[in-house]
Amino acid sequence: NLSVLGFNPWDRKNEFLKQISLVMGQKNQLWWDLPAMETFILNKEIYEIPKKQYEETLTELVDLLEVKDILKIQVRKLSLGQRMKCELIATLLHSPKILFLDEPTIGLDVVSQKKMRDFIKEYNHRKKSTIILTSHYMGDVKELCQRVVIIDKGKLIFDGELKEITEEYADHKIISVIFAKEVDPKKLEEIGQVRDYSFPRAVFLVKREVASVAAAELLQHYPIADLNIEEVPIEDIIREVFTGKDFA
Repeated sequence: NLSVLGFNPWDRKNEFLKQISLVMGQKNQLWWDLPAMETFILNKEIYEIPKKQYEETLTELVDLLEVKDILKIQVRKLSLGQRMKCELIATLLHSPKILFLDEPTIGLDVVSQKKMRDFIKEYNHRKKSTIILTSHYMGDVKELCQRVVIIDKGKLIFDGELKEITEEYADHKIISVIFAKEVDPKKLEEIGQVRDYSFPRAVFLVKREVASVAAAELLQHYPIADLNIEEVPIEDIIREVFTGKDFA
């Protein structure tokens, strides 16, 4: 049995539906030929939002998302980033306790992606709503998620904090080096697995427990201009989880 907010979600009771909301990056609820404001007014009636609450919530969301100047422009004339902001407002007007976000930054440029993530974090901080994000874009996951659930063919294969994925599936770290002078590539294998070498840059894959030792050896025995130790990219870790292939 599954209980959400004390309800069986399959019953789809109005009392339950009024406490959840959904934003889909590839589907719109805004009326294409009308200004976004018209959809907001419609949603006010659908969700039976009291006038004062509606006005206060709308003002707060408009200010947070900085969309005051576009509310009376036809939706079809807005940019994708502007439309997504208005989609969020329409979704949040009734102050849902649970918000489902499906690929909320898909198609957005890097500036709009950051603004969207910043808003989601700020909204979560202010309202304490539960936010469930589904995404194939790891940038969203890294920036927004504390708890991560990975499902493969309907089977739960991971449920925990993001850092635990790294600890469980990635026993290596990446050392990136910029050499000040040319070096013998063959000797570099003594440090660890060389993923890439093209002077002046080299990338090593080393066991997590000896990463600091390997870095010290590089600094001691080679002409180093710059050195950086990083975790294996989350994209590579997820690929490992699903395919079983290593990070090399």
